[in-house]
Amino acid sequence: MAIGASVGKGGVNDLADVLVVQHLLNDWLRFTGQKLLATSGDCDKATIAAIIGYQGKVLAMPVPDGLISPGGKTWLALAAGQGARPPLSGADWWNANQAQYPNSAAVADLIQPFRDNVTAFLKALKDAGATVTISATRRNATRAHLMHYSWCVAKGSVAPNKVPSVPGLAIQWDHGDLAKSKAGAQAMSDLFQIAFEPSLTSRHIEGRAIDMTIGWNGTLKIKDRQGKAREIATSPRTGDNPDLQKLGASYGAIKLLSDPPHWSDDGR
Repeated sequence: MAIGASVGKGGVNDLADVLVVQHLLNDWLRFTGQKLLATSGDCDKATIAAIIGYQGKVLAMPVPDGLISPGGKTWLALAAGQGARPPLSGADWWNANQAQYPNSAAVADLIQPFRDNVTAFLKALKDAGATVTISATRRNATRAHLMHYSWCVAKGSVAPNKVPSVPGLAIQWDHGDLAKSKAGAQAMSDLFQIAFEPSLTSRHIEGRAIDMTIGWNGTLKIKDRQGKAREIATSPRTGDNPDLQKLGASYGAIKLLSDPPHWSDDGR
């Protein structure tokens, strides 16, 4: 199912496309107990009002524009039936939607000045012959929300009906049965492979942290941020080395001692 051109306020409004949109909007209107549209193929005031209502209520758009464009956010949600049926939960939600909220392992996704500081530190490590494997930089805020609350609901520290909503995120936490709600959250937590309670305030979410595994053989001959040559002959030959951590701090990359791969702009 697709539309060939825009439908709604200021749209092309070809008859066939309008009919498709009206039928899909009626699925939502019927599910939510609202008055149905006449499926006439005419993009009238009622159709535009329904589009605006859908954008505001289902997609939480702060300023709905009343326009549905092929491949756009409103079309994708409408075509997927978002708002027209109970949202998915647990493993079903994870399998269908989690890929929409990816984390990043790209240094380019860090914020300034931390991005440039890390880039310079990585160059110094590479020039010195160290190996560096980056596992994470910026964390998707919605993914962090999902991970945090799937853990909390599963463990019973947050009631399923108390999970804060996120605009545009359709997911069912509360099944009206605590055991069922906790089981769904546990399934999601397992799929996220969570071992410890995920934070909602991680420096990763802000683009101010990087997880990387560092290693080298022998003595590491490396320059600090001022260009002065340093030698690190102590063990361990990893990111846990205190001398390397001091050198990293000269670049503005501060080691979080309790988390082996974690470096940030303030050590948190």
